[in-house]
Amino acid sequence: MLLTITTTARPATDLGRLLRKHPDRVQSFEQTFGTAWVCYPEAGEERCTAALLLEVDAARLARSHARASGDATLKQYVNDRPYAASSLLAVALGKVFSTARTGVSEERPELAAAAMPLEIALPAVPCTGGPRLVRDLFEPLGWEVRAEAVPLPGFDADSRHVSVRLRGEVRLSDALSHLYVLLPVLDDAKHYWVDIGEVDKLVRSGGEWLAAHPLRGLIAGRYLAHRKSYERAAFARLEEVAEAVESGADIAEDADTAEQSLPLHRIRIGAVMDALAASGAASVLDLGCGSGKLLAALLDDPRYTRITGADVSSRALGMAERALRLDRMGERQRQRLQLVQGSVVYRDKRFAGFDAAVLMEVIEHLDPGRLPAMERVVFGDARPRTVVVTTPNAEFNARYGLGAHEMRHADHRFEWGQDRFAAWAEGVAARYGYRVRIEGVGTVDPEAGTPTQMGVFDRA
Repeated sequence: MLLTITTTARPATDLGRLLRKHPDRVQSFEQTFGTAWVCYPEAGEERCTAALLLEVDAARLARSHARASGDATLKQYVNDRPYAASSLLAVALGKVFSTARTGVSEERPELAAAAMPLEIALPAVPCTGGPRLVRDLFEPLGWEVRAEAVPLPGFDADSRHVSVRLRGEVRLSDALSHLYVLLPVLDDAKHYWVDIGEVDKLVRSGGEWLAAHPLRGLIAGRYLAHRKSYERAAFARLEEVAEAVESGADIAEDADTAEQSLPLHRIRIGAVMDALAASGAASVLDLGCGSGKLLAALLDDPRYTRITGADVSSRALGMAERALRLDRMGERQRQRLQLVQGSVVYRDKRFAGFDAAVLMEVIEHLDPGRLPAMERVVFGDARPRTVVVTTPNAEFNARYGLGAHEMRHADHRFEWGQDRFAAWAEGVAARYGYRVRIEGVGTVDPEAGTPTQMGVFDRA
């Protein structure tokens, strides 16, 4: 199976820089089901084409599938998988071009961030829905689409396969994410096991373009192999992004309307910032800082002279560093900020001495048995004057279409209703000498309350 990506942006060989694959070399990448090859049929100043060729080992793939499914029939050996661009190509693309998919380039950040003229060709794609579905999926993303039915000799009497050519002015990382998500959707089949982790892949790869797509229901359903519980989890995760996309970038002047137009994560950050401002804090510790969204808001407010972001994940800290552009940050601003790797369940001297600490959407990622350790570290050892904690309100999950025992994120270990959160917060406050007030964050539902609940702890 074959995929080619062509650009005419001068110098066209910059395509190699973004893909992190040199035009002068042929490179191979072993996959569990075969070998992926990257080469450049043409590489000049005015035009450059990168080709991803996937050589599928049909026997190896069939043996692994037979072990997993118990199906050892002949169709596992005689099929279109070696020839047509399916979910196998999406897997190879995701691994081979993993850096390019992030949209980050340390060498040429401005190049990675810019749209460029691209032409993508796929000679044969299995498509349940035909050429029209290809157009319906890719045209809303800004592509000019040419799709034609192409019977695959020996396999395809009903012309299920389609030749696809896409042309547009698109960021390369966006183009790769479109292909990574939509190739399995076109086929409506995945040639590997689908579990709850696929929800994370879908949301991470789709982002805003998926949340705004008119066929996002069909995309999620096919990508997640029509597992209804996974679909509901994906919709809950996409809800915040969809609110931002559908409401547009403009914020209404009226305060009530403005709050309704904001996505939940921005409303949550606003609520945390209000609580910190009311506390009079000048130094803030963001525990579980993730990609740095709260840190960015803190840096924009000059009242905070000392800001530290801590996370157990080095990958998350790297994302925060790139998002905050530490390498280009002015010296005065840089002196206000520190990023440290550390766990909220282990005593750490670096956590002490702050006016306020924030755990924004953190506690639900801890096993319930680790909560007492977190309480000792934050409220007992670090002991800031103010602690702000936010967490999902499980009673609101039904408004996202989730079942009684389903959670919003695959990594959540628990989600509490309003009474359970209040009981925990009041118990922590009593044990460690704090007072606590509980507030709702987000749109109020008369029965379910708000999507997020917040506890603001002040040391007695």
